[in-house]
Amino acid sequence: MKRILLLLMAAGVWHTALAGDTAAVTKAAGVTISIRNTSAIVRNEEIVEIPYVQLRGLTGAFKLINKQTGKEVPYQLAYEGAPTPQHLLVQVTIPARASIVVTAIAGKPAVVKPRTYARYVPERKDDFAWENDRVAFRMYGAALENFPAENALGIDVWTKRTSELVINSWYQKNDYHHDNGQGLDYYSVGMTLGGGDIAPFLNDSIYFPKNYRIHKVLDSGPLRCTFQLGYEPWQVGNITVSVLKTISLDAGSQLNRMSVSYTLQQGDSLPVAAGIVKRAAPGTILLDEKTGVAGYWEPEYGADGITGLGLVVPVQNGHMKVTDKHLLATATASGKAPYVYYFGAAWNKAGRYTSASEWFAYLQTFAAKQAAPLELTSISNKRILSI
Repeated sequence: MKRILLLLMAAGVWHTALAGDTAAVTKAAGVTISIRNTSAIVRNEEIVEIPYVQLRGLTGAFKLINKQTGKEVPYQLAYEGAPTPQHLLVQVTIPARASIVVTAIAGKPAVVKPRTYARYVPERKDDFAWENDRVAFRMYGAALENFPAENALGIDVWTKRTSELVINSWYQKNDYHHDNGQGLDYYSVGMTLGGGDIAPFLNDSIYFPKNYRIHKVLDSGPLRCTFQLGYEPWQVGNITVSVLKTISLDAGSQLNRMSVSYTLQQGDSLPVAAGIVKRAAPGTILLDEKTGVAGYWEPEYGADGITGLGLVVPVQNGHMKVTDKHLLATATASGKAPYVYYFGAAWNKAGRYTSASEWFAYLQTFAAKQAAPLELTSISNKRILSI
């Protein structure tokens, strides 16, 4: 998932026309947004976010138009659990070292086909599942703890070779451990971090919480889904810890954004590790502390194929290592600010990444994009007046 924090390189220029007492301001507002790609990487269908507060006057129905091509640009209003929009999410394609200009005009926008989705699944022992047009995931709730033989802790991966959203149909059929032509869940999690979860890491030991207790969907598409999972306090050495995880997944991305907020009853920092479960058979491993990339190309799982897993973590914030059960990226998390990293997966049968080298290249490119975010160079807002 590529969550882009736009950099305001020049102050927004706000123009409000003035007229006499007979003038009335309409609700339609013309807003022009300039976005620049300073990197040598083509940004293809990337989701960028713009704080909605910067778009004063953008009210009512509106369309976004690429000024260069004249084509409509897909967007989503992200509420992030609030009653009013917090961000405007815009899906853009920008060549290397180039810029685009997007203009908002009054009018009914084209319907954007949902490409992300998230929901609580009470009918399956408190699962929480989410997906986009590339891959799907789930995490486990309190009800599963009543079934010790089935219980699991980390992040589960559902492999897909369809761009359609499948969570609801797969749960309804209750046959998702077999490939029905769209993909399947063959990933084994158990009592591990699974496909990219995070937990306190003290004296070479992972301190797992119980399964999540609180869930909240903040946004569920069409271009980004965001949700929160809350965990009850547990003991990590002499520190009492609770955590709130905010996860978002963008359309077209193999990776999720994980923002982890720890509450510490003692101290103000906590050693943690994000990790990927390691299989007994040999796989291909990439640990690159310089770029913050950890990649794993699993051993082939019979006819089900091969899953690639990945982490992109803040550089110069910790170390990476391989243990008997995991690939780990260790760090120190603060009790005062969220710790943010990215995790995700790919499947060779989906056809996009069919080898370790291709998957690792994707992860390295993803990390490079995070290091060179798209830049918001200007916003111009002109209210339209009618006499």
